[in-house]
This record gives sequence, structure tokens and C-alpha cells, in this order.
Amino acid sequence: MRIVVALGGNALLKRGEPMTAEIQRANVREAARVLAPLAQEHQLVLSHGNGPQVGLLALQAACYTDAGPYPLDVLDAQTEGMIGYLIEQELGNLLPPEIPFATLLTMIEVDPDDPAFVDPAKFVGPLYDKPGADRLALQYGWTFRQDGASWRRVVPSPRPQRIFAIRPIRWLLERGVIVICAGGGGIPTMFVPGRERNLTGVEAVIDKDLASALLARELGADIFIMATDVRGVYRDFGTPRARLIMNTTPAALATMQFPAGSMGPKVEAAGEFVERTGGRAVIGALTDIPEMVAGSAGTQVTREGSAGP
Repeated sequence: MRIVVALGGNALLKRGEPMTAEIQRANVREAARVLAPLAQEHQLVLSHGNGPQVGLLALQAACYTDAGPYPLDVLDAQTEGMIGYLIEQELGNLLPPEIPFATLLTMIEVDPDDPAFVDPAKFVGPLYDKPGADRLALQYGWTFRQDGASWRRVVPSPRPQRIFAIRPIRWLLERGVIVICAGGGGIPTMFVPGRERNLTGVEAVIDKDLASALLARELGADIFIMATDVRGVYRDFGTPRARLIMNTTPAALATMQFPAGSMGPKVEAAGEFVERTGGRAVIGALTDIPEMVAGSAGTQVTREGSAGP
């Protein structure tokens, strides 16, 4: 089978953990142990989140006052290289040496009129208390929103329209390469108005799950997995009535409300993939990926609402 796995930024860097290179490598190593058996049985395409990482890079860049802060599209590209390198190395350490890898910088087109540019909602960077968030908002002009009991920076997250590198991605898959692409939702780009075929970067972070769903559709994936730091989608999450949704359909999920900055895009991405391809989408914990493929873990989304291998 052809399987697209989107590794959540919070799965690779757990909430509350120090954002060190060592901790990120340890988390990637844990993910590699889960993914290695999958890679030996199926065609594997990996994407990953970058919310914590791109926020950290922006914070580091802002501390250097001799130059203006680097734009988010450049930081997105940095995270693609950084996280792709870690995934390649840790997964390659577990697989036979003849299995090839490729990490692609992946530009993705967005619409300059996307409403996300006037309503930032994508969480990036570490968690802060309210005074810390207020201080940074005043210092750098950043926007913050509450994320659970803490506060995090939010940035525009326009919808992905087109993956420019889809042809080389297909070419690599046909030759047995494990492809790591569309990291962090890809690098947001748009055509300069009035200048045909002239691309420019965009100050935004594309949602990784929506970009990965587009990737999975265009590659004709059989299964689209979104690995995160919870067991799946819950009704009444965060309350004593919380209940894991095991098997469901896009239509059933569309009747429920989920937070726009966290589970909402995952549910939307799962629904779009299933409705447009008839394939199976799964949302669940990183460590449960083998069981998610088998249909026995996570939230399984199909047209009929029943999971299976």
C-alpha cells in the first residue's frame, strides 16, 4: 500500500518539553522505531509539522538585532531541512542500507486573498504564561491566543492550493524512495500580482494536515495517517464526558465542532481525503501507527464508518 504519514509537530516535540536539539532527536528516534517496519512493507511518504520549531527559530532570529527577522517562509524552509535530516538519519539507522531516502524542499501555492491573512489562527512556538505573551506581543508585534491553560503565538495559515514538486515526488516513489516532503505544510508561496510566473514567499505557515491531505490525494494514497500526541478524536475533549471516536465518517465529523488551532484541521483534512478518494484516514497517537494501519487504533475515518486493513 501507499501510505502518507503526517507527523505532528507536537508528536516530535511534546508539550512542555525543552526545545533542544537532543530532545527533538530523541523524539524522532522514537518515531523512527514505529515507522521502520511500515517502511519495509509499504510505500511510505512522510510529512511533518513544524509549529514548535518554526516559532523557536522566529524567536531566536528576533533576538539578533543587527538584521531584520527572517520571514516565515524562509523559516519554514529551514525546518524542512532540519527535521527532514533528523528523520532520514534516525530512520536510516534502522532500515537496510539499500533503502534510499529523499527530503524535498516543497513549495506550495496559496491564495493571496485567503481569509487566514486577516485572522491568524495557527499556533507556533513554545507555551507562555499571559504576562510573557503580552511582553512578546508588545516587543515584536506578534499575535497570541490561548492554547489550553497557556498562551502561544498565532500566524496566518492559508489553505494549500497546489504542490509544485508533485512530479518529482511521484518519480521518487516509483523508484522505491522513502520521500519526506511538505514539511511544516510546505513553504507558502504565491504568484506576484501582475507578474506572471513570478513566485514569492509568504509570511505564513500552511497547516501541515491540510497540505498532507492534498499530498495524499495527489499521490493516490491508500491510507492517510495523522500522528499526534493524543489517541484520536474525542467528543467533549477536556471534560469528564470525553469519549474517543473510534470509527466514523466525514459526514458525522462535519456535525461536530473542533478547535481551529488544533484538532479542527485534522478532522477537515481527514474528511476531504476520504470524500475525494474513497481511501481511509486515521488520526491517532504516534506510537499507535501499526495498529492504526491495521484499523484497531485511532479515529478511523471512512465513507462507511468501519475500519479495516
